[in-house]
Amino acid sequence: MKQELVRLIPMIRRFAYSLTGNQADADDLLQNTVERILAKGIPENIMLEKWMFRVCRNLWIDEYRSRKVRQNAALSPELAEHQIVECVENKEIEVNLQELNQAMNILPDEQRSIIALVALQGMSYKEVAETLAIPIGTVMSRLARARASLHKFIHFETKPQEWI
Repeated sequence: MKQELVRLIPMIRRFAYSLTGNQADADDLLQNTVERILAKGIPENIMLEKWMFRVCRNLWIDEYRSRKVRQNAALSPELAEHQIVECVENKEIEVNLQELNQAMNILPDEQRSIIALVALQGMSYKEVAETLAIPIGTVMSRLARARASLHKFIHFETKPQEWI
């Protein structure tokens, strides 16, 4: 199991990055995923690869929800007075990546995880369905909606609020 775990780490790291949008959070998510698997083990008759993706996704959903709560609390008027926002000019490529990350972050979790598994990990629809324990038709429809949303945002340069 240890060798298999080591072999899967780069794949899970890419998946974590696709969910979080930045390397530091992705590394934290990867570490939490590996810790959880080592601490709790894997159920019998389950492939480690699929289990790792599922654990990673579930940990991210928990973290994402926690961040939303903290973000909403930070936006309260009494806390917002002391916040300072600095603007930094980015190169064109960084802006494009930022737009893509922004578009990915706006996608619902279920769409983001599916597009990450298909586009970044190269999984088949069937593998994604088995990994996430959902019907293959659900994978296909969520992927289609995710692609359409990303296309609309990137090619038509609409504001994210307009395409949700």
